[in-house]
Amino acid sequence: MHGEYKIPGGKLVVVDLDTEGGALRNVRVAGDFFLEPDEALPAIDAALEGAPAHTGTAGLTARIDAALPSSTVMLGLTSEGVAVAVRRALAQATEWSDYDWQLIREAPRSPALHMALDEVITAEVAAGLRPPTLRVWEWDSPAVIIGSFQSLRNEVDPAGTDRHGVTVVRRISGGGAMFAEPSSTITYSLSVPQSLVSGLSFADSYAYLDDWVLEALGDMGIKAWYQPLNDIATEIGKIAGAAQKRVVGPDGGPGAVLHHVTMSYDIDADKMLDVLRIGKEKMSDKGTKSAKKRVDPLRRQTGLPRQTVIDNMIDSFRRRHGLTRGAVTADELARAEELVRTKFGTDEWTARVP
Repeated sequence: MHGEYKIPGGKLVVVDLDTEGGALRNVRVAGDFFLEPDEALPAIDAALEGAPAHTGTAGLTARIDAALPSSTVMLGLTSEGVAVAVRRALAQATEWSDYDWQLIREAPRSPALHMALDEVITAEVAAGLRPPTLRVWEWDSPAVIIGSFQSLRNEVDPAGTDRHGVTVVRRISGGGAMFAEPSSTITYSLSVPQSLVSGLSFADSYAYLDDWVLEALGDMGIKAWYQPLNDIATEIGKIAGAAQKRVVGPDGGPGAVLHHVTMSYDIDADKMLDVLRIGKEKMSDKGTKSAKKRVDPLRRQTGLPRQTVIDNMIDSFRRRHGLTRGAVTADELARAEELVRTKFGTDEWTARVP
């Protein structure tokens, strides 16, 4: 069995192993990490040898930590990262390189149609009818996008949305409300097979699916990291938020994961505060005194035009994983438009949590 795990912000860990009698056998750990002393690597292998195959990530991590020499130094490597690679091997997880990735980057769409396309495209990936897909959005109008389980009245000020001509839509994933304007927001979706995140905890899958973005930002001079559960942050402030939805495959099969991210290229903070009801408790939890200071736009941090930032992100993905140009099919678009009519464009869906 073979498992790989790119530690977010770190290096690649590769584990090859067998199982015999319900235990791990012939465990070999490798990768492009840095590890001292040399004796630490065989110590890791020995710590995992014979471990019950059902041992979870925490248990495997503890075995590794207990076996390491006291002088061990790890760079780009963690004991937990090795444990995750073991769990991915046992789960027979797939890797990024196993797929031919497709890019969808098309003309601006309405907020409700974007919500519907996320659902349709991810369902197609779950059914094996389209390859894993990176879809870069363009908005045709400003919007507030609330999480699947958020209260509409608690999150949105209707007087503010009316004043500014902002459409309110509800997405299928959880998480918090986002404010998006066409020239100020960068949004993308990844629709991937469930097997790509097999062996990862729900929390770890967020950082794993966005590691390519951290590299792309680094290439543009921005040192960014994942701030659990679902924020991408820098020393100056938050620049993005992510959300996920797991979609079951046909006949209850393994299915697919929708992972989408909204990044702040620029922001009209006064308008955002006029349309969103951001409570004092939320601000306190974030350790800030003002919502205006929570988000630091990419325009200021990079000095680059919005389209250049998007181009750089796509180029980074293509270098790492390969990417061919695709499109929303006529059938997918028709199904999405029907979902707008029956679901995402209706008051029943938008106000399903009043």
